[in-house]
Amino acid sequence: MTAPAVRPWSRVEEGVAALALGLMVLIPLVEMALRPLQAQGIENAPVLVQHLGLVLAMFGAVAAERHGHLATLGADLGDWGGSWGKTWMPRLLHALAKGPAALICGVLALAAARFVMAEMDAPRPLAYGIPAWWVQACMPLGLALLGIKLGSRVSGHAVLRPLCALGLPLLGAWLGWRFEAHGLPLGLELIFLLLILLAGAPIFAVLGGLALALFWSDGLPLASVPLSHYQITTNASLPALPLFTLAGLLLARTGAAQRLSQVFQALFGSGALGTVLAAAVLCSLFTALTGGSGVTILALGGLLLPLLLKAGYPEQRGIGLVTSASALGVLLAPSVPMIMVAVIARVPIGEMFLAGLLPALVMVLCLLVFGGFLRRSGVQVVTQTDRPPLGASLWAAKWELAAPVVAIGAMLSGLATPTESAALTAGYAVLTLALAHRELSWRQLWTSLSDCAQIIGGVMLILGMALALTNYLVDAGIPDAAVEWVPQFIPNRYVFLIALCAFLFVAAALMEIFAAIVVLVPLLLPLALHYGIEPLHFGIVFLAAMEAGFLCPPAGMNLYFASAMFRKPLRQVAAATAPAMVAIFIGTLVIALLPPLATGLPGLLR
Repeated sequence: MTAPAVRPWSRVEEGVAALALGLMVLIPLVEMALRPLQAQGIENAPVLVQHLGLVLAMFGAVAAERHGHLATLGADLGDWGGSWGKTWMPRLLHALAKGPAALICGVLALAAARFVMAEMDAPRPLAYGIPAWWVQACMPLGLALLGIKLGSRVSGHAVLRPLCALGLPLLGAWLGWRFEAHGLPLGLELIFLLLILLAGAPIFAVLGGLALALFWSDGLPLASVPLSHYQITTNASLPALPLFTLAGLLLARTGAAQRLSQVFQALFGSGALGTVLAAAVLCSLFTALTGGSGVTILALGGLLLPLLLKAGYPEQRGIGLVTSASALGVLLAPSVPMIMVAVIARVPIGEMFLAGLLPALVMVLCLLVFGGFLRRSGVQVVTQTDRPPLGASLWAAKWELAAPVVAIGAMLSGLATPTESAALTAGYAVLTLALAHRELSWRQLWTSLSDCAQIIGGVMLILGMALALTNYLVDAGIPDAAVEWVPQFIPNRYVFLIALCAFLFVAAALMEIFAAIVVLVPLLLPLALHYGIEPLHFGIVFLAAMEAGFLCPPAGMNLYFASAMFRKPLRQVAAATAPAMVAIFIGTLVIALLPPLATGLPGLLR
């Protein structure tokens, strides 16, 4: 189905989201600049930045839908299914995914409107006399726009397309109003949501629909769902997510990758072994900076795979190495999932950053050893090229190498809050790439702002819906019941850790990582505390296990990025990364059974 032509007015939501992100960078930097001067800064700046995050989340999600960037579980089913993917079946699945998602968006828009109207009855000032509900109003507006856009995807017919675009969200809103008092049969709703999830419905819509169904079943107000979305989107630590992601995207789209590659080749050599080590370390570091392993594959895949082939490394193993190593940056600062776990587990972000250093090294070693990437079988002997000079390589990449120091140093030194540190890192990336390297134009900056807004918008929508589901489960007493029930069967702490690793490994394969963090961390953390496991240690074990989710079909997004990047069938990429799954599980067990790997460094600095 051919996408409709993009009209200039249809990019309004993209511009609003990018502008909100730009202000999120500028406001903390202005505050930091004025602080030594003891001058009056921007009124209520932290809260203002947090609410700009809500604007970014809603309009970024709308832009993400238009570009096809909303996360789904049923992506590329045709690639797995063979010839059936070229028949009428994909069109049916497409309609089954988009239509119900539009209906759910209509219900969510109604619920968000109810929430905003309640806030209007007792308005709270945000800054400069602006009431908070002005910003909150972007929730029903954004959800309604999402419903319209999803509805328009159901059919390409000239008459049916506008009817579906407007009719499906309105029908959803009517159903929400009609059945709010007593709801629908919960069993039917769960089956329905499972079907549309497998068909390829956006994950946020399925999570939101599940939360709505559960609140419906207990006769609770539907406004509880948008309330949860508002709470997590305006969390004090959440602005760090888009700001660190923006810094990473800027580095990924300039010559930073080439310069860092030269550094690691100078350190490890240009032979097969050296190139493998350089690729594993570079992919891990780059994923931590960019906030997404898929971005790392797109930024480094075209650079590293030719280098591996040139060193005589087998192509299949090289694809597996780049694809799997790009998942390992989750444990390195300033990883977006790491920040999320720190926020939800209520662990200082600086301590979480330190806690991930040694476990990240363990995971890289396990990947190389147990993943079989150090095997010499199949490696051709080729004439090694000259190793790049280390001094010149370090000097050329000095600004990129200093970026993590700026990010972590400003935070650990107390000179900046996590949000200010993230804004400082983003501003540092802009200045160094624009002035020192002269590689960043205004157009590239605007494109990066827009793309970052789309990435974060889709993620934040998933987080908001997942938090609503989590809040319901917590209110229902699920964590307390688990604390009473599980110790009856698992009395030993170490047996629990092994069982936890196995459970998380399965969960990583079935759940998108951000949804898994928001749903599972609050449910499992009380159990971990019962067994005497520190929140810091639990968070690192959780993240280590989640790395497997990037590589496991059908939800493993690294497989889809690598398939597109290397132009290989999805099954071939999955086969290439299969040994890495075993290696990640072994690494997770090592980290779980040796707590000092995670708690040692933070303990030294307390």
